[in-house]
Amino acid sequence: MLNRTSVTEFLLLPVTDIQVLQPVLFVVFLAIYIVNVAGNAAILMVVISDPRLHSPMYFFLGNLSCLDICFSTVTLPKMLENFLSTHKAISFLGCISQLHFFHFLGSTESMLLTVMGFDRFVAICKPLHYTLIMNHRVCIQMAVTVWIFGFVHALLHSVMTSRLNFCGSNHINHFFCDVKPLLELACGNIELNEWLLNTVTGTIAMSSCFLTFLSYFYIIIYLFFKARSCSMLHKALSTCASHFLVVVLFYVPGVFVYIHPASSSSMDQDQINAIMYNVVTPVLNPLIYTLRNKEVKGALKRMISRSQ
Repeated sequence: MLNRTSVTEFLLLPVTDIQVLQPVLFVVFLAIYIVNVAGNAAILMVVISDPRLHSPMYFFLGNLSCLDICFSTVTLPKMLENFLSTHKAISFLGCISQLHFFHFLGSTESMLLTVMGFDRFVAICKPLHYTLIMNHRVCIQMAVTVWIFGFVHALLHSVMTSRLNFCGSNHINHFFCDVKPLLELACGNIELNEWLLNTVTGTIAMSSCFLTFLSYFYIIIYLFFKARSCSMLHKALSTCASHFLVVVLFYVPGVFVYIHPASSSSMDQDQINAIMYNVVTPVLNPLIYTLRNKEVKGALKRMISRSQ
């Protein structure tokens, strides 16, 4: 990446300006991060080690847990450091790297949720063809595709942002490095960067969101018209409820951030939304899946009993 800027570091915005709350928030976010890593790591280990969970749904769930650990690790450790530091700086290279991995993991998770929705659609609406359609090779190809596509998408952002000139203030109006607040600091023409953010990123977010909700819409319609018993309907809806809740928690705040233009008045709302999908959602995912999924809870109990 060619750096054509005089800025060597950026200063990040604190989550709050109230000094008394800094240590309290440090403890809160540290606890959230520990629960996130421990919970998602437990699901990942269970999915890998338990043969009963070697199915497409749990294969994608393992990918989601891995993404959630990495996604929050991109921003939370630096946020925790800044709670205890008076100089909330990040190097230019560190900022571009954070931006890259944030968009890489975020867009990958967005597309993975779409794949998970499609998996549930095939499992419920096409049960006789499920093993044929969602075979091991297809699952691997889907997972690799979304990871590669997410990486390439993020690479476009990081390369284009790194080539901008930053000749004014180096104070980022956000608590981590993202494209929108960095574009506010850039000098010169940013039309291509804005097009990339609004059109490419917006298309990925909106199309993934639409296709995911479409899968669940078809599932609900299918169940109400095809379910032969209340118990079958309840079981299928219960399985989909966990997925659907994760989808809502991720897409609603995430899409809101990237579908409206950048402005100083919108940044406070963007920060709240960013905390939701970058901090809160990853820690809720393992709780949602373990509390509502008997197979995962059973596998966790078996793993704990083997370790004792």
